[in-house]
Amino acid sequence: MNADKKNIEEPGLRNTIKEDLYEDSLFKNFYRDIKELKEFYISAEKKKRLEKMNPFKRSLFLTWWILKGLILKLTPTRRFLLLIGILLILISGNFEITSSEADVKIAMSRALLGGALLIVVLMLELKDKLLARDELEAGRKIQQALMPQQNPTAEGWNVWLYSRSANEVCGDLVDFLKIDETRSGIFMADVAGKGLNAALLTTKLQATIRALAPDYETIDLITKVNSIFYRENLRNIFASLIYFELTQGKNEIKIVNAGHYPPYHCRGNGIKEYAKGNIALGLMKNAVYNEVIAEAESGDVIIAYSDGVSEARDRTGDFFGNARLSNLLCSISGKSADDIGKEIVKAVDDFIGDVRLHDDMSLIVLKKT
Repeated sequence: MNADKKNIEEPGLRNTIKEDLYEDSLFKNFYRDIKELKEFYISAEKKKRLEKMNPFKRSLFLTWWILKGLILKLTPTRRFLLLIGILLILISGNFEITSSEADVKIAMSRALLGGALLIVVLMLELKDKLLARDELEAGRKIQQALMPQQNPTAEGWNVWLYSRSANEVCGDLVDFLKIDETRSGIFMADVAGKGLNAALLTTKLQATIRALAPDYETIDLITKVNSIFYRENLRNIFASLIYFELTQGKNEIKIVNAGHYPPYHCRGNGIKEYAKGNIALGLMKNAVYNEVIAEAESGDVIIAYSDGVSEARDRTGDFFGNARLSNLLCSISGKSADDIGKEIVKAVDDFIGDVRLHDDMSLIVLKKT
């Protein structure tokens, strides 16, 4: 009983702050937060205007635009409290050195009241954020529960699957399913957008494919999935999808690409990129899809990836890029599927450094054994 009580005790404030001060990434995280603050509140048009200003003028406008953006995003009640709090703090400093003791006390009272109002607004906003975070955390756990094993079993193939969210929940989908005794399906999808919206549609897309796969061949499956996705979603919502079907005892792999990045096929020291796929899911009701049958020899590697890999950006805004990815694959294709996947993830992480991922990052690595 005492042990359970100890486990649920809140951490001490002093110890928490002390640990924060010894955190190696404290200032890196602060720099990243400030940069994300600018990205969130400043539009592309305003960024262009800032570039033409001198440093002093730029800092003034940047501060004002961020403050204005913050005020406009608050609810009316919180906006009113914030403005009153700022006003009280400003007028509290408007007294002379020769002012009477009573005037000084009144000014201090105004400042304290203004500060208290700011803290109230902060607490209300933090409460909303924590509630939303808890809900998103619950959603993330459900997504993780629906994810397949990282190394599912497919006879004749060494398989490695990976997905990492840029936010609390993921808009990418990586899945593996045993269609029947001889066939296995592996697919990756990327729903347009990020966050909860994309995550909900990702889960729906996963359920649709899993339900239909046993009853349809590859092209018919993707065609049917597209018609359902088109029918049941808004017109500006779409998803790219690449679908692989492996058949036991065969050295071939069926590939259907619906608007996704073409996969790479590595053989020896050579690498080839498959042709661009057909239209993404949800854009046309009667879209037509083609099937590619790839012959695979022992040691061949086929890799599919999401834009979170190729479009990962470093601090200067440069992209990781397809050229860097293909050059890396040429040098590591002799390794196991696990090692190839981990090498790619490490290369991306080393490239972006302390910058947060801009998009979900997913990988499928298939190696013929």
